Amino acid sequence: MAAAVLLEPSPSDAMKKHRIYTTSFASVYPHYVHKAEAKGRTRQELDEVIGWLTGYSPAALADQIERRTDFETFFDEAPALHPNAAKITGVICGVRIEEIEDPLMRKIRYLDKLVDELAKGRPMDRILRK
Repeated sequence: MAAAVLLEPSPSDAMKKHRIYTTSFASVYPHYVHKAEAKGRTRQELDEVIGWLTGYSPAALADQIERRTDFETFFDEAPALHPNAAKITGVICGVRIEEIEDPLMRKIRYLDKLVDELAKGRPMDRILRK
C-alpha cells in the first residue's frame, strides 16, 4: 500500500484572494437592496446601516458604487469602521463572526449580518448597537 503524500500549500495558494474580495461592491449592493426592500425596509435604511459600519456618507457610498470598487478597496477606503462593530456577533453562512480571523472577511460578514438583521425587521437602534 502506498503511503499518502501530504502536500504543503504552495506560496501561490497563499497569495490567492478569496473571490469576494475582488467582487465589486456595486454588483452585490442591488442584492442587499432587494433583500431589504422585500422585507419592507428601505434603501435609505440600508444605506444608513452601511454608513454606520463603514463611516461612508451617502455621497461617498454612491461614489464607491459608481466606481465599482471591489470589497477589499471598499473596506480599505472606508473612513472608519464603527467602534461598536465588534458587538456584531452570531452566525453568518454557518460561521461565527467572532471566530473569523481574517479582518477583511470579518468586516464583510459584519455587513452581511447587519443586512440580515435589517431584513428580519430588527429595530434600527438595535441594528446600530445603540
